[in-house]
Amino acid sequence: MNWKILLTTFVVLTVVLSGCTESGSEDPADAEKGKVVIGSKLFQESYILANMAGIMLEEEGYEVDVKEGLGGTLINYEGLKQGSVDVYVEYTGTAYSQILNETPLEVWDPEVVYQVSEEGLNADGVVIVAELGFEDAYALAVKDQWAEENNVVNISDLDGYASELTIGTDPEFAYREDGLPRINDLYGLEFKAVKPTVANIMYEAIKNDEVDVVSAYTTDTRNEVFDLRILNDDMNALPPYDAILIMSAEFAEVNPDAVAALEKLEGQIDTDTMRGLNYQFDVEKREAEDIARDYLISSGLIES
Repeated sequence: MNWKILLTTFVVLTVVLSGCTESGSEDPADAEKGKVVIGSKLFQESYILANMAGIMLEEEGYEVDVKEGLGGTLINYEGLKQGSVDVYVEYTGTAYSQILNETPLEVWDPEVVYQVSEEGLNADGVVIVAELGFEDAYALAVKDQWAEENNVVNISDLDGYASELTIGTDPEFAYREDGLPRINDLYGLEFKAVKPTVANIMYEAIKNDEVDVVSAYTTDTRNEVFDLRILNDDMNALPPYDAILIMSAEFAEVNPDAVAALEKLEGQIDTDTMRGLNYQFDVEKREAEDIARDYLISSGLIES
């Protein structure tokens, strides 16, 4: 046989065998697992938690698209049902009242709200992947100095003042059945004006005396930074709002690795921790993704 033919044969065999070796040695776990879309609501906490979930999934090999500020409850939830969103952080009270339209309880019980929410979501093709470990409740807040001067501690103490007060709310609270309408109904309040807007502008508005009351979030450090007083809900108007990660059941079924990755967040964030993470965003002006990554590293959930 001609030596040129021998050389050509050798080269071809080498290339073929090399290709077989590379293909055969590829670890299936290293292959790209597909894309995950993570929804987010319109405030800092939701941004941070969405990025936290995204980082956990990236560590598992998924391509992640975090939609910071995608929209309110119904936009995220409808996206979940229609397949344009795969996972996002919701709150039990919101799921109970806004998504499932359940009747308010005479006495709010967090366990009952969770169980009813879980059953209703499951029936809707959605699963709860993890309870994160903290509650971010709605609350009414006023400036502490004004509250001190007028001896206002409870929401009921606003009776006699409300008609002279403007309340600022987030985009949902002004209209939600479990929000301002329920407070007005139970407490018999009627505010002079209602100004719905995004959370950042809402907090800036009370800081600048453009509104007198806000629908505050209990994990928001701006309550302390702006010297606000959270008023006691003495008539138990507002439901519990425990943070939960929810996922499309269809997506969960075909992505057990994604479920397992997010389950590691179960009970990992208490209220003080979440408040501290929000502080980094609001006051220290850090990026949500950086806050999320640093927390996951410090808590040992991912490696640096």
